[in-house]
Amino acid sequence: MVSPARQVAFDVLHRVHDGGYAGDLLVARSAQLAARDAGLCSEIVFGCLRYQAQLDHLIALLAPGKLDIQVRIALRMGVYQLRYLDRIPAHAAVSDSVELVKRVRKASAAGLVNAVLRKVDRKPVAWPDRATELSAPQWLIDKWDRQFGPEAADKIATAALQPAETYIASTGRIQDIGAQSVVPLLDLRPGLTLLDLCAAPGNKTAQALAYGVHTVACDLHWHRLGQLEALRCDRVVADGTRPLPFRSGFDRILVDAPCSGTGTLGRNPEIKWRLSPSDLIDLHRKQVALLRNALQYLKPGGRLVYSTCSLEDEENRLVLEAVPGAWQVTERLPGRDAGDGFFIAMLPSG
Repeated sequence: MVSPARQVAFDVLHRVHDGGYAGDLLVARSAQLAARDAGLCSEIVFGCLRYQAQLDHLIALLAPGKLDIQVRIALRMGVYQLRYLDRIPAHAAVSDSVELVKRVRKASAAGLVNAVLRKVDRKPVAWPDRATELSAPQWLIDKWDRQFGPEAADKIATAALQPAETYIASTGRIQDIGAQSVVPLLDLRPGLTLLDLCAAPGNKTAQALAYGVHTVACDLHWHRLGQLEALRCDRVVADGTRPLPFRSGFDRILVDAPCSGTGTLGRNPEIKWRLSPSDLIDLHRKQVALLRNALQYLKPGGRLVYSTCSLEDEENRLVLEAVPGAWQVTERLPGRDAGDGFFIAMLPSG
């Protein structure tokens, strides 16, 4: 028998490898688990994703060569439990990893998994390079070095190895403290009109509504706007990169743009393993289109706020360069500021 926690963790990690998101998958799959098992499952999933580069290096030392992904996931889980967690019985971590590969018809690898995990210890390791030690892709570390300097880059990557803190907004919703800092920059007052161009899942929309503004919430898909059903606002399905179906402008506009999310690696660690430089180019184009289109609907004397939970210049400063204006910028960096990383730019209309 495999413990329910490890079985679900294995399934979630395999689906993350295929493109799923760990947080969403854990919410869906952990409901069937007891609280203690759900906690262990979450710890294994996020731990394996956060420390993936270190885990793969340790595995390569003991089992060089190509491994099927199911075998690699079982080994990552075993190594993580044996080396990084306390109070986990070694025999349980080893035997469950062996059984997991058998269950996915990789019985021929059971002996390898058993042999590798029985050699795992907690002795200090001389990591081969900085990227492995920080458990982040080399290209991303190099990029942060150029943007923020090596010291800040180390802090960003190190912060991404820690569990993200939970914050409760004044709306009663779970909302990162950095995310909570965006809406106040709109200077909202009762009676103003607000266009929330990329509204789902609605945390910032709920914040804005508390100020008594009339809000129109847009998003590309209706099922995403369904998350805002309980909020008292108009909902419009619209592609924000194209002309919008409005006859008049708005006093305030929020463009909380879809982004890479590199400021949220503490809570979404899979992002660092699936993101590529070409993704940033595509995102930049969409973000510039969103911002240019939104500005057409800003009333004279109004105010627009552009924000991302990304750390990357392509999605932040280079977007502002493509849409010039008297931007006032606030930047939050993991490892320096509490919560997720955020880039926030406010433009008062002339």
